[in-house]
Amino acid sequence: MQNQKIVIIGGSSGIGLETAKQVISLGAEVVIASRSEDKLHKAKEMLGSRAAIYVLDTSDEQQVKSFFEKVGPYDHLIVSAAETSGGSFLQLETDQARKLFENKFWGQYYAAKYGASQLSTEGSITLFSGVVAYKPMIGSSALGAVNAAVSNLGQTLALELAPIRVNVVSPGIIDTPSRSKMPENTRNQFYDTVAHKLPVKRVGLAEDVARGVIYLIQNQFVTGTVLHVDGGHILT
Repeated sequence: MQNQKIVIIGGSSGIGLETAKQVISLGAEVVIASRSEDKLHKAKEMLGSRAAIYVLDTSDEQQVKSFFEKVGPYDHLIVSAAETSGGSFLQLETDQARKLFENKFWGQYYAAKYGASQLSTEGSITLFSGVVAYKPMIGSSALGAVNAAVSNLGQTLALELAPIRVNVVSPGIIDTPSRSKMPENTRNQFYDTVAHKLPVKRVGLAEDVARGVIYLIQNQFVTGTVLHVDGGHILT
């Protein structure tokens, strides 16, 4: 990845930030984008001179289009940015379900649509689905539908955008700041319950998922793949 330019939307925290760290360690330059200007500046301090930052709301199509016009030519695109939420199907507000689609599905759709024209023909796009697309869970009807839509989008784009490679990462339960709003005891109990059920006997870390992303970037014979980084969750 020496001197390659990698765009990470959602690169200011969690899996995206960890991926930025790993690709920089392999010699790449990164452009990270997210909604939070505060998180972006903190990430910039951590990542150093090989990182550029942009404030971006991926649910705004025009913002996404303008972003890629500013970025210019680059080598790989990773879109890990997404809000996740859930709730009982009958009780979940429709607006909340629509917001999930706006952020996680349409955000990735816009990124691929407007990012493809600036992407190297030897490059790749990595989108993010999630375990509930493949392991239905009570309270995750909307999120499961969104994740399934992203997976299908990625596989279809692998055909339409070829020779650009397009793959999808489907993480399981990962210990990231996205669950920081949960009370610590509740969060730890949830992780312990999940870990007990998994073949690997632990929940995932951002580093685990980032290594999966690196694999998809580097292996030029992989496209149209959904890579499950879930500790065997879909088997249980």
